[in-house]
Amino acid sequence: MTQYPHLLAPLDLGFTQIRNRVLMGSMHTGLEEWHEGMGRLAAFYAERARGGVGLMVTGGIGPSTVGAKMARDAVLTNSDQVQQHRLITEAVHENGGKVLMQILHTGRYSRQELCLAPSPIKSPITPYEPKEMSADDIEATIEDYATCASLAREAGYDGVEIMGSEGYLLNEFIVEHTNHRQDEWGGSYENRIRFPLDVLRRVRQRAGDDFILMYRQSMLDLVEDGSNWDEVVQLAKAVEAVGVNILNTGIGWHEAQIPTIAQMVPRAAWTWVTAKIREHVDIPVVTTNRINRPETAEEILARGDADMVSMARPLLADSHFVAKAAEGDAAGINTCIACNQACLDFIFTGQVCSCLVNPRACHETELLYQTTDNASRIAVVGSGPAGLSCATVAAGRGHNVTLYDAAPDIGGQLNLARQVPGKSEFNETIRYFKQQIERSGLELKLNHRVTAQELIESDYDQIILATGVTPRIPEFDGVDHPKVTNYVDILERRVTAGQTVAIIGAGGIGFDVAEFLVHDEQEEMEIGEFMAYWGVDMGLAQPGGLDTQTKIPEPDRDVYLLQRKASRHGSTLGKTTGWIHKSVLQQANVTMLADVTYERVDDEGLHVTVGGEPRTLEVDMVVICAGQEPMRELQDDLLAAGQNVHLIGGADVAAELDARRAIDQGARLAASL
Repeated sequence: MTQYPHLLAPLDLGFTQIRNRVLMGSMHTGLEEWHEGMGRLAAFYAERARGGVGLMVTGGIGPSTVGAKMARDAVLTNSDQVQQHRLITEAVHENGGKVLMQILHTGRYSRQELCLAPSPIKSPITPYEPKEMSADDIEATIEDYATCASLAREAGYDGVEIMGSEGYLLNEFIVEHTNHRQDEWGGSYENRIRFPLDVLRRVRQRAGDDFILMYRQSMLDLVEDGSNWDEVVQLAKAVEAVGVNILNTGIGWHEAQIPTIAQMVPRAAWTWVTAKIREHVDIPVVTTNRINRPETAEEILARGDADMVSMARPLLADSHFVAKAAEGDAAGINTCIACNQACLDFIFTGQVCSCLVNPRACHETELLYQTTDNASRIAVVGSGPAGLSCATVAAGRGHNVTLYDAAPDIGGQLNLARQVPGKSEFNETIRYFKQQIERSGLELKLNHRVTAQELIESDYDQIILATGVTPRIPEFDGVDHPKVTNYVDILERRVTAGQTVAIIGAGGIGFDVAEFLVHDEQEEMEIGEFMAYWGVDMGLAQPGGLDTQTKIPEPDRDVYLLQRKASRHGSTLGKTTGWIHKSVLQQANVTMLADVTYERVDDEGLHVTVGGEPRTLEVDMVVICAGQEPMRELQDDLLAAGQNVHLIGGADVAAELDARRAIDQGARLAASL
């Protein structure tokens, strides 16, 4: 008897059956545009098909060059391109899965100078004002969708997903926010939805009835002048009537100022929207966003919120998520922590996508964890993210590994990160590594400050130093004053901050400490609290789902966030999440000062010069977040004794605490030994 009967139940569409209720949602990986990237993509999708995913959707493929995000981005416009897509479909089918190709026209979100939209209204996140589409442009674009769908069928796809949400072209036609037309394609709601419905009709006509047609509809735009709920229901019913098989949920435009998938968003925060639309249609509906555990997915389906659950990033984190759930091994799932650091941040900066907790994601063909034919004795010193990654991969390959740490528990800097409000998902990463340690058979020695002499006498073949970092202490008068402490003591609660605090350093750690201090005693937000905080109307009475009233809790402290650089705060934060962290601190009235010179600390407070003007900040405490120094005290003695020594993680590069780089570096070293 399975623990997840709803999640693992097949879904019958009449002409075809999906083996379970898991949809791997669309993720653009960057491989779509790489030379020979389709072969790597085939390996990526095949791995997830082997892992039990019922239905997967590719990253967005343009129906025309002008519809792509960039001129070089992937399109499917002619038969010459079909063969490369067959690499994907054949690999998926050979492993028991089904796959849809997403057809995505980016509209005004295209970063090409010649971009198209219903009206010439520039997006706030892209550089060019779009050209208003003529009637001929609209007809040609409808035909482009149909041609793209027929080519997808030729390539062996089981169907297509038509992207109609997140503020892309079809969504732009639907809402008054971006459609100011007064012709038959604008004005009334019936006119504004004509374009997406004509696209769906033409695609169904061209691709045939025995071809899965999924439409991703924006259920909640989260922008001004977005669709109201009655309009959302009207469109969903019309979409069903034109022959769509599955209705997928889209939440929020890319320009919306409300987080929808970031780590601080509660798990399954948006399923209530899908549940409401499910009352109005008879076709299967898919819910999405922040569903990262099988028990969460099972609960959603069991209570009737949806017919399928979409998990994209969780299947980057663990390609065998579904198989492990089916085997009753949920504890063995490497859980997505919704950090966005190696997936969305990489894609939006032109890099190949991967995953912080799983470096093999999108690198299946070149990062191989093969069983060794020559087992070595390996010591790994330090059980932070780099050491954990290296030790567990090496042990999993068959090496004899001993993992040392002076602390009473594993995790290193992850134990600090998980103290920050909205970052409790790091608990899952630590849980996963504990499971891997138990299963790999490596020897774990905690509360053990190993010496160089002990390592030398133990005669290891390889010694890996993952000893981490120590806070860098800047030089200024009064740095040893009782008011001064560092981020480690604050986050580990060894020191309790006063009511007014100055933070020296506005990098990622400075932002984390600021958020910790202003929301010190708050638990993780429940769904209702989150929606109230960010101004989401759960009653769906307002267009776009926006609520003019927000409920911002009073900050626990008055905080100054200081940096030496004259640039704006947050420039080094994540591409897709930095704005959220800045917004949270602004709402908590954190004072952000740049171009700061630190003069001294005394009983009066912190004396600084800001933009050339002297100031005294009358604070109770000064928290130093001014970077880190690598901890390498064992290295010299080990090298002098002729040992094979490797540095990874913060012990190698301490410029910025980076769990993604640490885990990747540890895994790649272990794979090479």
